[in-house]
Amino acid sequence: MISLKNVSLVFQGGSVAISNISTEIKEGEFVYLVGHSGSGKSSFMKLLYKEYIATKGEIEVANIDVSNLPRWKTPLLRRKIGIVTQEPQLLESRNTFENISFALEIMGNLPEEIETKTNTLLDLVELNDCAFKYPGQLSGGEQTRAIIARALANNPVVLLCDEPTGNLDPDLSIQIISLLEKINRAGTTVLMATHDSSIVNRRKKRIIELKDGKVKRDELNGSYVVR
Repeated sequence: MISLKNVSLVFQGGSVAISNISTEIKEGEFVYLVGHSGSGKSSFMKLLYKEYIATKGEIEVANIDVSNLPRWKTPLLRRKIGIVTQEPQLLESRNTFENISFALEIMGNLPEEIETKTNTLLDLVELNDCAFKYPGQLSGGEQTRAIIARALANNPVVLLCDEPTGNLDPDLSIQIISLLEKINRAGTTVLMATHDSSIVNRRKKRIIELKDGKVKRDELNGSYVVR
């Protein structure tokens, strides 16, 4: 599902973000990507959806060779991936329903399909009562739920979440994690970057820990994963 082989990312000027990482994430896994600020978590994520281009190595996501994928084909990759960031980046001029349905419009869905699927997604993330509220009227947790719903609009096989609970209090964070676990149980592979050890320690999931752009730890429930 996700494979990195000897991947490095070196920025112009010589700053090393990712250093010779090799790892695999199987279909249906839920994996936490952890590490202190500056450890390489966001760079790791951005390599997967080709926001960054690896300096060397091979990357495969959802059976697509990301390493050799031309820039103009990047949208083909992103149709298979849902992306959730710490900052929701909702369209301020659109309400919750419209923010979600906008993604479906872009993909060319018919109007009746858009309405049905948007309502299904609102129900999934429990935002039915917020359908006609604008981003400024939503709480932080509600905004995060809305962006998760929008990320799921294209039925992604992989959901990449980069610090989605970073701005939320502990109770709301638990709610978002529970939602992501529900999505994972339905078959979507989930990779979530977080610096919140309290979340990770509470859930028995695989952990990939980065330090200085390298994999420091890769384990599941205390047992190291063979890579």
